[in-house]
Amino acid sequence: MYYQLSFKTGRYIVEQVSEHPNGVVVKVLAVLIHPKQGDLHHPNEQEVFFHERKALGQYEKRVVSPNLLKPYDRELPSYNDSLSAAVTAMEQKLADDDSDYARLALKNMQSLKEEYQHYFGIQF
Repeated sequence: MYYQLSFKTGRYIVEQVSEHPNGVVVKVLAVLIHPKQGDLHHPNEQEVFFHERKALGQYEKRVVSPNLLKPYDRELPSYNDSLSAAVTAMEQKLADDDSDYARLALKNMQSLKEEYQHYFGIQF
């Protein structure tokens, strides 16, 4: 069974692989929403330490609380296709925003795209 997991500011399709004393271990299969760029404690601000946030990697495992898992019953996309779609959606959202934050976040996204191209072979 597949689940949706909201983790930090991203959303992923995961599957449960085992139990853990602190919750359950899940494995990332696809990306639904790319993590938001910047400081989580100061959203939409660029005058703070601006964090570059990468998507969780394919097959990356995390220990999470089971109450964070929501059933996912649609077709499972490939990791690369889902990451590409999530990056494109994030870039479009940022391109529609004319703020300094959005410009800096777009710059971060460009850097991430280059890294994703190098490691996963994704063409944007």
